Amino acid sequence: MSKRAVLEVIALDVEDAVAAQAGGADRLELVTDIAADGLTPSAATVAGIRAAVDISLRVMLRPTDGFAPGDVDRLVGVAGELRAAGAEEFVLGFLDADGGVDLAAVERVAGVLDGCRWTFHRAIDHAADRDALRKQLDGLTGLDTFLTAGSAAGVDEGLPTLLAEARRRGEPGYEPRILVGGGLRLDHLPALRTAGVDAFHIGGAARPDGWQGPVSATAVARWRRVLDR
Repeated sequence: MSKRAVLEVIALDVEDAVAAQAGGADRLELVTDIAADGLTPSAATVAGIRAAVDISLRVMLRPTDGFAPGDVDRLVGVAGELRAAGAEEFVLGFLDADGGVDLAAVERVAGVLDGCRWTFHRAIDHAADRDALRKQLDGLTGLDTFLTAGSAAGVDEGLPTLLAEARRRGEPGYEPRILVGGGLRLDHLPALRTAGVDAFHIGGAARPDGWQGPVSATAVARWRRVLDR
């Protein structure tokens, strides 16, 4: 297809970031502690990566593996520190105990970003009602992307949902871009690209040696070549 697809790669440090850019990544998701599914990196890490690469960065705003009301206060302060370190785009998302979007928490954190663009992350895949979540977030300042596998179990299970949501692009709650990630493989791409999905997120797929090893520029370049066909 002629339209260049966005390739986002998870980066934990400067080495990852440099390799991802060299391989053709368009954007990085910056996190720490991948064993906890990715938490907020330090301001020093963000500043170091911002100085090392010139592609877009989206910084995770997630303080703990789980979420408590007090975390919002922490994130409001952390968001300011990260912006001072050069962060201009973010990743966030909170659910309540019933699996609905914690709208108050999302609005408060998004409100201190002063219009910065942000992704609602894979919390959507754990929501009790995906459609309701999308519609509750409709029109929220800065929200331009949903990172999703279509299912908490990953893209294999979620592919039908992803294709169905892609067909609804432009409806209320479905204007933000779909960024597919979570067990994504190269063989998933043809169906997703045919459906009009144009943004893809990889983590482990960029690391041939697993999460204990760094991002491989060669692995990222392979995804770039396939997406550019």
